[in-house]
Amino acid sequence: MENKISPAARVNEIKEYWFAGKMREVARMNAEGLDVVSLGVGGPDRMPAMEVVQTLCESASNPANHTYQIASGLPELRQAMSRWYKRHYNVDLDPDSEVLPLIGSKEGVLHVSLAFVNPGDKVLVPDPGYMTYRGVSRMLGAQVISYDLKADEGWMPDFEQLERIASEGGVKLMWVNYPNMPTGACASMELFEKLVDFGRRHGIVIVHDNPYSFVLNDNPQSLLSVEGAKDIAIELNSLSKSHNMSGWRMGMVASNAEFVGWVRKMKSNIDSGQFKPVMEAAIKALDIDDSWYKELNQVYAGRRKVAEKIMTALRCTFDPAQRGLFLWGKLPEGAPDSATFTDRVLHEARVFIVPGFIFGKNGEGYIRISLCATEEKMEEALRRVKELK
Repeated sequence: MENKISPAARVNEIKEYWFAGKMREVARMNAEGLDVVSLGVGGPDRMPAMEVVQTLCESASNPANHTYQIASGLPELRQAMSRWYKRHYNVDLDPDSEVLPLIGSKEGVLHVSLAFVNPGDKVLVPDPGYMTYRGVSRMLGAQVISYDLKADEGWMPDFEQLERIASEGGVKLMWVNYPNMPTGACASMELFEKLVDFGRRHGIVIVHDNPYSFVLNDNPQSLLSVEGAKDIAIELNSLSKSHNMSGWRMGMVASNAEFVGWVRKMKSNIDSGQFKPVMEAAIKALDIDDSWYKELNQVYAGRRKVAEKIMTALRCTFDPAQRGLFLWGKLPEGAPDSATFTDRVLHEARVFIVPGFIFGKNGEGYIRISLCATEEKMEEALRRVKELK
């Protein structure tokens, strides 16, 4: 009799990434000719700057550039990342020791967790928040502790709640994300200062995931700009949203040399570095003129206006001060749960938007619209939504 093979326990600890299953459903609908307008995933649909693409092509034509690279990336890339942080955030980073390229910042969530979290450690994750913080923590056997973000508090952490949790001990890591996904809320420097102080007093590493700071936002901010933040804080950043390079998988982690060294040690055992032409193209992107961000945001501003009309047509309410790549809206009074609401929009209007419940219990009662579709496509989505009975 053959022995039945079972998966690792962690396979049963987590669910499939929600978007994976939903995108299969959307793909089936498209295969049936239903032509769904997707306002779900936050993957920029526009091209990077042409000089970035040209750099990639020229570098890829060099036969010497197709071999393995080291996990720490090109020195020139780390230097470009350091320049970028200084220019836009006024943060000084030693390119040799305080910044590390990543194969996208999503990879960084795993590597940072591997470097700091032991099985049984407590990890603070925002609710609502990015599902990967929770999923990776569970894969590593951590105890996930949600902390509340609520509309009536501006989607900011409740420090009284955080102090109660910290007083029980065992918290190793806290995930923070501003401009926030999914709510679009922006942090103040006062909040960043309080987070650094909280982490220092309790010995908790504060990890700020910062990919949205250039989208519809005139004031990019870094947690590392707080005095002494590098002693206790780590920041992830990415070119995915800011430079239309989501498929290129180019991110970075920044902190003090010791923290970055621990992350580098994990990373060096998992991958063999990034494709050199991609790294050379990223250098070009990081040094691009500020007019790039202005032109990009002009496009997103037009799309945002249509997204607001879609929210209004669905009788949802929203905060116009939101920043980032999405629009977050509250369901109308008497509406069903967010999954039922968005499924109706999908199947009756053929428009894919995201239910808030996937981001946590505090996301229930909300929906999220992505700005990663052309204005023409969004206008078509608006037309369809207006026809809903």
